[in-house]
Amino acid sequence: GVHPLSYAELFALAQIDTEALFATLVDYPQVNGLTSLREKIAALYPGACPDNVLVTVGATEANTLAAQTLLAPGDALVRFRPTYEQLPGNALNLGLEVRTVDLLADQDWAVDQDALAQAAKGARAIHLVNPRNPTGRILSPEDRVALVAAAEHEGAWIIADEVYAGTERAADAPTPSFWGETERVIAINSMSKAYGLPGLRLGWLVAPEEIVEAAWRRHEYASIAASMMSMHLADAALAPHARERLTARARTLIRRGFDTLAEHLARRPEVFSVVPPQASAMSFVGFDLPIGSEELSRRLRVEEDVLVIPGARFGLENRFRISTALPEPHLREGLARLDALVGRVLSVR
Repeated sequence: GVHPLSYAELFALAQIDTEALFATLVDYPQVNGLTSLREKIAALYPGACPDNVLVTVGATEANTLAAQTLLAPGDALVRFRPTYEQLPGNALNLGLEVRTVDLLADQDWAVDQDALAQAAKGARAIHLVNPRNPTGRILSPEDRVALVAAAEHEGAWIIADEVYAGTERAADAPTPSFWGETERVIAINSMSKAYGLPGLRLGWLVAPEEIVEAAWRRHEYASIAASMMSMHLADAALAPHARERLTARARTLIRRGFDTLAEHLARRPEVFSVVPPQASAMSFVGFDLPIGSEELSRRLRVEEDVLVIPGARFGLENRFRISTALPEPHLREGLARLDALVGRVLSVR
């Protein structure tokens, strides 16, 4: 996600009444989420009401609840690759079948629609991240239509992780949710990525009321509720004036950060390549070096104190994921350290 705010910055940006906030009891909150918070979340999804919303401990819990609520022994889940693996990982941990559809790298990470139709046969659910992690690409209208058609043909659920909506580089309008495009949709989001508030550990799922009811019961077993303070801060952050400021801040960091990354990568065109992300704070960078992505990432961490995620962790070699929505001096220092390591690797070729 984008570089996080401090509490002081959040209080100022959202114009939070600290006296009222600090008078809040350190108590169990409303388990499914404060009513005012669920109202604000529901307003982001056309046709949704507060009863369609369950507030969770981050999108992580929302993904876990979606897997536990929807999937049962004998079910199959369809995932795309490369992708964020947490929900498919939940399915694997439950002993379920996970089918993989490889995205087409040479077509700007488009969906292989024939492979999707084949993988979806008899599947219980199709998991997607849109905008995507790690590539930052947004599903094309054609791919959205194909995905909905595959789900409807098989009676499958779409579980849409939409935490990067609002991080678009080329437009200010957020990527549309899959909520409302077909009946069987669970939409997941959080305060982490586009809002720069990961430490609140607050997310949500939006689903038909019977799914929310079933997930709510599991939520109580897992965590009881998100914290009272996090709910109040998220409620303030999602007020229209604050939300607009938060997303504007995110887009500024994201757009400037990628431009800085592209400038640095262009200095070594024989080494680096990247499909520009359409959204998110991250890029999935290709590289041509005599070491693999795990070794490159390990050496960057150990030798330069720089963290990137190896492409091998997403099932693709000779790539790494890097986040660039950072303060400019910090980002440039990190990229300089990346370049220093690459120089040493090339010197021993």
